[in-house]
Amino acid sequence: MAVMDAQEIMDLIPNRYPICYIDYVDELIAGEEITATKNVTINESFFRGHFPGNPVMPGVLIIETLAQAASILILKSPEFLGKTAYLGAIHQAKFRRVVRPGDVLKLNIKLIKKRENMGIVATKAMVAGKVACAAELMFVVAERKEKI
Repeated sequence: MAVMDAQEIMDLIPNRYPICYIDYVDELIAGEEITATKNVTINESFFRGHFPGNPVMPGVLIIETLAQAASILILKSPEFLGKTAYLGAIHQAKFRRVVRPGDVLKLNIKLIKKRENMGIVATKAMVAGKVACAAELMFVVAERKEKI
């Protein structure tokens, strides 16, 4: 059973269709770690151009999906609730396997450092128990400019 569904996710982060990639949150320990899910389907708009006849999820969108899961984790921390998390840096990104339609991305994020207005997370995107992508992401947290 999901801890957060798509509507609850959109209540927290500003991403909307066609670039809201988290389907649901499986587990969440606020301020510590999160596991979320992205079901990759052939209906994704990016598959029309990447690559016709050999559909592969672009690496940059795997990173974006990890960043969205990480922002949920960060914004569920009591001190950052009601704010917006912006991706500030990507470190040590490694792509280990391609992600194709029909794959289920399990996103594992652990908060490794938190300061007044920033956080650093260790991330992994897994398919069938194997790492597709891993990276360390840094976030800057700021006041929300508009209501979501």
